Amino acid sequence: MKRSQWTVICALALLLLWAMPVGAFEIGARGYYWFPGFKADMKSDTAATPGTDINLKDNLDVGTKAFPSVEVFGGLGRSHLGLTYTPIAYSGSTTLATKIDFAGQTFPALTNVDSDLKLRMLDLEYRFTALNMENILAGFSLDAIGQLKYIDGEAKIAAPALGLEAKQSVQLPIPMVGVGAHIGLLLNLLEARAKVTGISYSGNYLYEALVDLSLTPFPLLDIHAGYKVIKVHLDRNDLFLNADFAGPYVALTVSW
Repeated sequence: MKRSQWTVICALALLLLWAMPVGAFEIGARGYYWFPGFKADMKSDTAATPGTDINLKDNLDVGTKAFPSVEVFGGLGRSHLGLTYTPIAYSGSTTLATKIDFAGQTFPALTNVDSDLKLRMLDLEYRFTALNMENILAGFSLDAIGQLKYIDGEAKIAAPALGLEAKQSVQLPIPMVGVGAHIGLLLNLLEARAKVTGISYSGNYLYEALVDLSLTPFPLLDIHAGYKVIKVHLDRNDLFLNADFAGPYVALTVSW
């Protein structure tokens, strides 16, 4: 990630923490490790050269990986803010069975190529607890969610032996809305939560959902196990991307 982007992340995190008045509020950090399977198709056109429909697994031998993610959050009363950074990065190397055209560059059949797909995601989330039944049903609550997701993405294919390289990048701020639910179990030693957010417009869409269980073995510490899904469909003049990421995760939360 570029230095300027790290500066923005740090500034937002500090602003998030500083803006909360002292007393009667929550503050914490959560680290995730996500193990998603994925499938992705992409195409990059230019005016002179239409792109080839590329399946990253079948055509470029891109394999699965696990990714870390980090979140800082704070809350006051019914309002909660969170900032999450998730870097997704896949790579692969293969010998092309057929020629492909990508971002104006032609890669002949039988060429050895290296490929990369990177999606760096920064999420700023506001949750408002619309329904709070902390003293009923073991602490059930329902949240309305507004989320701003910033995606910094890049797809690259290179054939070092031929001196060929082509890449396509995209930077998108995407507003999303959704709902979340939480229920405390076993005297709040065991808790469950679920969340879904998304947006759809002009044939494009982005959906994100998760569900998890958390155990509180000690005060201020939570251990999570859950499942997370992200679905992205982006279709614009020069770039097509259809990708699904889904799999389990583990997480650790420290909060006050």
